[in-house]
Amino acid sequence: MTDAKSTPNPWAATAVLLLGNFMNLIDISIVNVGLPSIQRNLNASATEIEWVSAAYVLAFAVALLPSGRFGDKLGRKKMFLWGVALFTLASALCGFAWDMDSLIAARALQGIGGAMMVPQVMAIIHVMFPPDQKARAFAMAGFVISLGAVTGPLLGGVLITWDIGGLDWRPIFLVNLPVGIFVILVGSRLIPALGSDRGMRIDWFSVALFGLVILMIVLPLIEGALLGWPLWCILMMLAAVPMAALFLWRQFRLQATGRAQLLPVQLLKSGAYVSGVAMVMLHFSTIPSMFLILAIYLQTGFGLDPLQSGIATAPFPIGVMIGSFIAGRFGANGLALRMAIGVLVLLAGMALLRYQGGHPPQPFDMLAVMPPLFLCGLGGGLLISPMFQLVLLSVPGRDAGAGTGAMQAFQQVGVAVGIAIVSGLFFVRLHEQPGDGYAPAFGHALTYQLFAYTAVLAILAVRSWFLARQPEPKPISAD
Repeated sequence: MTDAKSTPNPWAATAVLLLGNFMNLIDISIVNVGLPSIQRNLNASATEIEWVSAAYVLAFAVALLPSGRFGDKLGRKKMFLWGVALFTLASALCGFAWDMDSLIAARALQGIGGAMMVPQVMAIIHVMFPPDQKARAFAMAGFVISLGAVTGPLLGGVLITWDIGGLDWRPIFLVNLPVGIFVILVGSRLIPALGSDRGMRIDWFSVALFGLVILMIVLPLIEGALLGWPLWCILMMLAAVPMAALFLWRQFRLQATGRAQLLPVQLLKSGAYVSGVAMVMLHFSTIPSMFLILAIYLQTGFGLDPLQSGIATAPFPIGVMIGSFIAGRFGANGLALRMAIGVLVLLAGMALLRYQGGHPPQPFDMLAVMPPLFLCGLGGGLLISPMFQLVLLSVPGRDAGAGTGAMQAFQQVGVAVGIAIVSGLFFVRLHEQPGDGYAPAFGHALTYQLFAYTAVLAILAVRSWFLARQPEPKPISAD
């Protein structure tokens, strides 16, 4: 095991890892701001515009778990740097795309590059730090994850407004080039070369099965709301259940014959890991979709420009930063109780946001949404670090790539589910609400949509409270 004592500067290495992850995170949301410009500039149809985002999400989700396992086999530092290189190259291809087909193909390539690097980030942090320092590292990771959700729209608004060199939307992709090159050059020196299991055999049948399962879940979620939930979407999601059962059977079969599993059976048998992954999926079904809806609520409903919208949501990352700092001070103590407190603070912020969204001031003042967003960020900062620590307590170091890859794959499924379901609730209610003006209808639709978040957070709060009443689990050796 490589730890903080044997790594010359583990915090500098963590900063470089998180910078690479941040580049991936903002790219997911920054594209939304540029879609109208892309559609106008490349004469794209509505379906083509949707696939600018869908191609990335699909490729990213499908490749996450296999990439985590490849990191265990080939070396996590190597996979991380390869992923950053591919992501950076794909960003250049996006920035210089000549038509929609080339842009969509480059976005899929970006998704694969992102999937190659993202699982290695958490896996390296999990193995590099001893338990007493791991909490601070995960708090940093939680801050970066939440910050990425809101920085993308703000940065995208600035870049498009400035119209650098008359390039219109293209700088939202080209901005990744200097960051990616910096991460590769500095990361090759600072990130520790962790041990790898060269003798591990990757089961390609499991890779194909897992890819099919994720595809059969995420693709209908992306297409279903836009197409009015046709029969093929429903049938594909139903067919994902026996396909997932076949994947699980294959993992147990590989264990019985002494072969390496794509998703280790040891993790599948761990109630703490499985329930923890479910909680991660639930949590991340709320925040990204919330900011997608807020961007529409603020810009289309009340006339804010992208920059003003970004400023209005700025209290969220400030709250996350403060919550993450507080979480890091507690180390590995009282993880479940701290998670319960974080959920309750987030729930309070969501309730206040629901009230303010349903009773916006006239004329609209963006200060109305700032206090509840700060509370939401504070709760998120308190929650994410102990939640990640609880999930990874049951993951041994040799399976860190697979464990974090699976966790983040289902995190992406949660994002897709949240966006599909919650945005569907929002737009259905918006169209049903006659109202006496566009802005009141948006306020009504937002409050309706926030009921879904409240239900999810209530489930997380109850689960966290029960966990807090049980003995704290002991970490598995990282060897």
